[in-house]
Parts: sequence; C-alpha cells; structure tokens
Amino acid sequence: MLLSTYGSRGDVEPLVGLAVQLRALGAEVRVCAPPDEDFAQRLADVGVPMVPVGQSARALTTASPPPSSANLPRRAAELIASQFAAGPAAAEGCDVLVATGAMPAAAGARSVAEKLGIRSVSVTFQQLTLPSPHHPPLARPFPPGVTDNRVLWDLDVQNINALFGEALNVNRASIGLPPVGNVRDYVIGDQPWLATDPTLDPWQETPDLDVVQTGAWILPDERPLPDDLEAFLEAGEPPVYVGFGSMSMRASKDVAQVAIEVVRAQGRRVLASRGWADLALIDDQDDCFVVGEVNQQALFGRVAAVVHHGGAGTTTTAARAGAPQVVVPQLADQPYWAGRVAGLGIGAAHDGPAPTTESLSAALRTALAPETRARARTVADAVRADGATVAAKLLLDTISREGASMSA
Repeated sequence: MLLSTYGSRGDVEPLVGLAVQLRALGAEVRVCAPPDEDFAQRLADVGVPMVPVGQSARALTTASPPPSSANLPRRAAELIASQFAAGPAAAEGCDVLVATGAMPAAAGARSVAEKLGIRSVSVTFQQLTLPSPHHPPLARPFPPGVTDNRVLWDLDVQNINALFGEALNVNRASIGLPPVGNVRDYVIGDQPWLATDPTLDPWQETPDLDVVQTGAWILPDERPLPDDLEAFLEAGEPPVYVGFGSMSMRASKDVAQVAIEVVRAQGRRVLASRGWADLALIDDQDDCFVVGEVNQQALFGRVAAVVHHGGAGTTTTAARAGAPQVVVPQLADQPYWAGRVAGLGIGAAHDGPAPTTESLSAALRTALAPETRARARTVADAVRADGATVAAKLLLDTISREGASMSA
C-alpha cells in the first residue's frame, strides 16, 4: 500500500500510526511525504520506507511571501507536479493508495492512482473539508452576509477550481487523463474517510456523502521521557506546557514571552516546546524548561494544562491524556478545534492568533479551574485509541473483497 500526504507533522504522524498497524497485519507499506529530515527520521524509527515528494514542508511554510491567492496557483502546480513525478514509481505494485494532506497534493495522488488503475481512498483529519449542511467550509474570503451553508459550499467549489483546477488538469492531460470539472469533489470521492475521534469531532450524517469515521490514527508512543525532563517534572508541581508545533512559525513573535509571563503570574512552572520556530526561554530561571521532540502521550498526562495552536493531533493527544487545554488558533481548522475544546468544557478557546497578557490569562484561568480538569478527565475516558487499527482492517478487508470479486 502507498500512503501519500503533503503537509506538516500533523499530516504525517497519523500515517505513521496507520502504517505500523498495516505492517502488524502483514501488509507491505510505503509512505510518500515531504523530504523534511524529521519526517524521514520518524518513519525510519518505525521501519517504514519513505518516498520523498516535493520540497520541504518547513521551507514552504516559511517561504516569503506567505501563501496568498496570488501565489497559491503556482505553489499548487508545483505540488501537483511533484506527485505526478514521484507517484507512479512509489505506487508500483500497490493495491491501494491512501491520499491525504494538502488538497493539490491529494488531487495529484488520486490522479496517479486513477492512471495506474488502483483503488484510492481519500482521508481527512478534520471534517471541515467535507461538504455538509451542518457546517460551513474552512474559512475562505466569502462574500459578506452569505450565511447559507449550501451557498457557501457552492462558492467553495468555485474557489478551489480557480486555485487548483488549471494546474491539476494540465498535469492530468500530460499522462492522458481527462480533465476534472470539480476538484474538491474529485479529491473527496464518494466515500471519504474521516480519521478523527467521534467524541471530539462528531460527524452528522448527510444524504449527499457516505463518510466512514474510523477514529483518530494514533501510534502508541513507548519512548521514555529524557532524564533532564523527568528531573524537571519531579522537582515541583505540574507545569503548563506551551507549544505551537509547525505553527510556531506563524505565531506572534512574542508569544513565548507572553505565555511564560502569564503562566508564571498564576504561580505555575512552564514547559516550552521549541517547535519549528525554535522558541526559546526568555531567561535562565529554573521554573522554565524547554523541550524539543518528545513523547507527548506520556508528557501531557503530567502537566497542569496544554497551551497550543489547535492542531488535530495535539488536541486529540491532550484530550486522551485528560489535560485541560488553551487553544490559540492560528489558521485553517484550528479555530474549529478551539471551539470543540471549549464546547466540550475541557479547556478554553482563545479569540484570535495573537494572545495578550490579559486574554491569555483569562483563558488559562478557565483551563486551570478544578471543574475543567474534572471534565477533561471524564472526556478522556471516551476518546478512542483504536482508529489506526480500525482503518488498517478496513483497508485490508477492501483488498480481500475486491480480490475475491476479481477472481470469481
């Protein structure tokens, strides 16, 4: 099987979990992902071959100028072309291609599968890309005053076609495939998979789409915490974790200083994650500690709260650990996850991407309240851990059924 993605750590890590479960069930697996060193190392650590595709995701995130409607078509064309270049060789001998990540890359991956005549499955790690009368699309520049979800989804199709349609169809024509009229619906397909936890992200059925919700794809992390981190945790009360992952590149320049000052003002110690921006401590006081790549599954159960950007993976990991959360969303689906955290009563949603001392203090007080921790622990018991296993079995069952049908 080929698992294909393009994006940040949050787009790659779920495929690591799925790949490990597929291998445990006897399947051969390889992963197409951006050529970032940390992605390659992560897959090497679990023994899964990686095929690099496109340019570094970190480089694309930090590129100047930032993504805009003016340069997105060009960047999309590059992503699609990279899939057409690497995909056919990577998918050789595969029965199924799983496509996820940035929409242009997923469109390219599904086109490769179409050309090779193999089945492809479209997967999303949040439901806001799936058309539904129950919610609007991901935030885009829609006309003011338009609130009807059906109208918004129609506008969503037009926007996506304008951004990605030409690039996709030029590449499809180069390998003899017909043009696609609706890029979004082509990528989603007739039966998309939603790899999120039903408690955190409940899907409401819609007659127009047959969605398979598998649960989140999580690989159990058995790595011990570093000795110096253990020593810090043991030296005092549980700290507040502050980390923005790949979004630390977009977070406000002084976010680390604001967060550390706010946490200290409430009498708490601070555990800061470097992330892609290499966030650093603001002084050498011993109530703060900085970490790099670490086992969050083990760590989040030992902190007072988690302050983060609202990625699906971090939100789910904190929820599973029963850790109260403060979500400071930066873009894309992150405001949605912030709303889910607040709605479930397991933390607070910060209003906007740039916290001030006052705004973050208020959010942190909510997260540190005893009733929030109690609610977080209750919700933790409902969050499933078997999504990758469910998905792996579904994929193998599909291959088995189609193989039997072809030989009958």
